[in-house]
Amino acid sequence: MKPKEIFPGVFEIKGNPATKNLNPGNKVYSEPLIEIDKTEYRTWNPNRSKISAAIKKGLKEFPIKEKSQILYLGAAEGTTISHLSDIVGAEGIIYGVDISARSMRKFVYLCEQRPNIVPILADASQPNSYKEHIESFSVDVLTQDVSQKNQAEIFLKNSRIYLKRDGYGLLSIKARSIHSTKPVEELVQEEVKKMQNEFEILQIVSLHPYEKEHAMIYCKKK
Repeated sequence: MKPKEIFPGVFEIKGNPATKNLNPGNKVYSEPLIEIDKTEYRTWNPNRSKISAAIKKGLKEFPIKEKSQILYLGAAEGTTISHLSDIVGAEGIIYGVDISARSMRKFVYLCEQRPNIVPILADASQPNSYKEHIESFSVDVLTQDVSQKNQAEIFLKNSRIYLKRDGYGLLSIKARSIHSTKPVEELVQEEVKKMQNEFEILQIVSLHPYEKEHAMIYCKKK
């Protein structure tokens, strides 16, 4: 069995995305570890990660690679970030922002195992509040997975401060956090309209069945 490289640093093993373990022998969230030709891979569960779900559902490009600098809004306990940490490697960096002190405690433990992740306890809707924690105000990729109502606005506010020109975005839209009854497609298009002046929309991916009523917007800053 030889892993198929889907994108740089992202492999397909037994039908699921996987990444090379930056911290061999250690799991983050009970994911299966698979050793092939003396290299250990971590299965990237699409039911636990919206980026993995987007890859499974046909994301055509993936902007994150070795040495990438990433700002991740909605870090939670670091499930997805741990895989991005595998991809960017020792010379990349991920700034993980989350408002929950409870999640941050577990996330900090992960960061202790992985020096390329910086934990930031802050409100993603107030991007000026964590400037002091980010060395360069020019990240390559902005990713967002938050449950607040104004998802596009939060993404745009952060992109104006931190995302470099021609940088990429991966915005996970949680439809029911925006409106309880409107169709998902309608809500996604409303968010897209808010972004179009500042971003080129490259692809919209439904995350069903891995995440119900969610979509991933892949975009590029103008």
